[in-house]
Formats: sequence, C-alpha cells, structure tokens
Amino acid sequence: MNKKAKDLYYVAVKLFLKRGRSLFIFQDGFGKWDLPGGRIRYEEFRKPLESVIKRKLKEELGTSIKYQLGKPFVFMRHERKEVMPHGPKTARIFAIGYHAQFLGGEIRLPAHHTKYEWVPIKTFKPEKYFESGWLDGWCKDISRS
Repeated sequence: MNKKAKDLYYVAVKLFLKRGRSLFIFQDGFGKWDLPGGRIRYEEFRKPLESVIKRKLKEELGTSIKYQLGKPFVFMRHERKEVMPHGPKTARIFAIGYHAQFLGGEIRLPAHHTKYEWVPIKTFKPEKYFESGWLDGWCKDISRS
C-alpha cells in the first residue's frame, strides 16, 4: 500500500456514561468490552451527533434510558478485525468520546451484547478490559472531568 495514500475511517460517538462514581461498560457484539455508542450511519451524515447518540443508546441500552449528555472530551482511533460476508476486514474507527450522566431507566441489552458492569471510576483498570485505541482514549482522567 502507498504510505502517502489517505486512509478511510468509520466515525463513531462513544459515551463515558457515569452513575455516581461508577462508569458503564459492556461487551459488544464482537465479544470485546466497549462503551455505549457507535458508528454514524450513511443517512445520518447531516444530523447532529446528539441524534446519533440517542439512536445508539436506544439500540444498545433500551428505550427507557434517561441521560444528560455532556461535552466531548476525548478523541480516539481504534482498529479491529471484523468478520464480513466476503471475509475478514480491518475496520478503522475514529471516535469522539462524550461525558454523560445516567439519570435512570432500566438497561435492556440487545441479544448481541452479553453483559454489562458499572465499574468504580477511581479504581477501574481499563487495560484489563480495553485494547488498542479504546485503551488510548483513557489517557484523559475521567474521574476529574
């Protein structure tokens, strides 16, 4: 590959969803730990990112979730292998991480998300759960943000 060639990325929004002194994490459809949020769809190109976040939270956490969206505070790049109908592919993702406060509602994970945890922010060890660019996103100290 030409080293001067431009790269293509998916763009995603992720939430650092806090409840008191805990942070929400869950396992995604690839069996990896993740934060709520995800990629922007083709038809959402001109929509506000807040509407993408709203859609993703409904899909991933259920329709009764209430939250207060904060400001974006971290930018992450992540790379992972994904299985596609025509074979494995490397997906590169550029993500914007937002602060968010959980206000209530019942969390209902879809079938492809296997479990979730509220982890204590002060003592959480992200390297035990996250990898690649998602781990790099933890460079900001979210406990003080």
